[in-house]
Amino acid sequence: MKSTRSAGRRLSIPALLAEERVRFLIVGGINTVVGYGLFAALHLTVGHVIGYLGSLYLSYLLGVALAFVLHRRFTFRKHGTGNVVVDFLRFASVYVVSLAINTVVLPLLVEVAGLDPLIAQAITVVITTLVSYFGHKYFSFRRAKAAEPDGIE
Repeated sequence: MKSTRSAGRRLSIPALLAEERVRFLIVGGINTVVGYGLFAALHLTVGHVIGYLGSLYLSYLLGVALAFVLHRRFTFRKHGTGNVVVDFLRFASVYVVSLAINTVVLPLLVEVAGLDPLIAQAITVVITTLVSYFGHKYFSFRRAKAAEPDGIE
């Protein structure tokens, strides 16, 4: 019996990886697992000393470095183009916005809603992931469009 799925409709791994959003989800997933893992490890080991916000800030510092390399090279494929320092400063500024959102939402969920910090951070990650994607796509790694030659529109 013949399959009803046509060969043209199958998605190969290279075809999936050609999609920027798929690459963002892969890198974002890796970075989220690593960042959340760092947050959890810090919270469970030294959280009694530095608090859950201290755990958040340290996990962000480490996560930003990993995310920058992965997003620049793999997600947005800007390795070898532009100025790495400018890219990093833009990238870090997007994370500062995400961190500011996280700094407001996490205590609200912990102190006001009474959630455990690990649960509250898992919820907050959803919000900051969206901010991160759009910030990196349209700000961190944007490149000026090449000017069209005169007479061509």
